[in-house]
Amino acid sequence: MRRTTTAAVRGLLTTALALVPVAALAVPAAATTTVTYQCRGSAAGRTAEFTLTQPLDASAPATVAPGGALTVVLDPAPNKIPGTVGSYTVKEVRNVQLRVAVPANASYASASLSGGAGLNSTPSVAHQGSDIVVTIPGPIKGGADIELPTLHLGLTAGAQGTIESRLAGSGYDAPGLTFTATIQVAVFPVNAPVSCFPNPNPALTSTTIG
Repeated sequence: MRRTTTAAVRGLLTTALALVPVAALAVPAAATTTVTYQCRGSAAGRTAEFTLTQPLDASAPATVAPGGALTVVLDPAPNKIPGTVGSYTVKEVRNVQLRVAVPANASYASASLSGGAGLNSTPSVAHQGSDIVVTIPGPIKGGADIELPTLHLGLTAGAQGTIESRLAGSGYDAPGLTFTATIQVAVFPVNAPVSCFPNPNPALTSTTIG
C-alpha cells in the first residue's frame, strides 16, 4: 500500500504539471525560457517531491520612461489534462492558483483576464500584497483540453533602475503555484494538495527605466 500510494502521489504531480500555467509575456518580441518548478504533493499520509520544467515565451519593452506605463501579457498555450497516469484514473484538478510577482522598481496598476477554454469555471485575478494571483476554481476533468486565460498586467515604472519580471514563490511554505489533484487509488478517490515554487527563478524580462 505504501508503494502504491507513493506512486499515486507522483502520478498526480505529473498530471498536475499539464495544468501549470507558466506562460508567456508578450509585448513586441518574445524569448523562450524554461522554468523549473519544484513540487511537493501529499496524499494518504505520504509525501512525494517532483521536479518539472515548463518552457515559456517572455517579452516586455526594452525601455520605459520614469513614471511611464507598461503592460506585461501572459498568454498560455493550449494544453491537456491526462485522463490516466500509469494505472490510475485522474478524476479532476481544482483550486489552481498561480502567482506572478509584481516587479521591483515598478508598481501595480491593473490586471485583467481574457480568453481561456475548457476550465469549467470562471477564472479570476487579484492583487494580493506583492503578487498577482490567478485563480481557476475548476474542477477540470482528467483528459480535458484546456486553454488558460491570458493575463494583462499593467505596471507603472519607478524613477530609475531595471524592472525584471519573475514568477512568485520561494519555497514550499511560500509557493508560487498550488492546486488540488484527485486521483483514483484502488476504489477510493484521493485528494492531494500540491505546492510548487520556481527553482531557480530567473528573470523572464528586463526593462530599463530611462
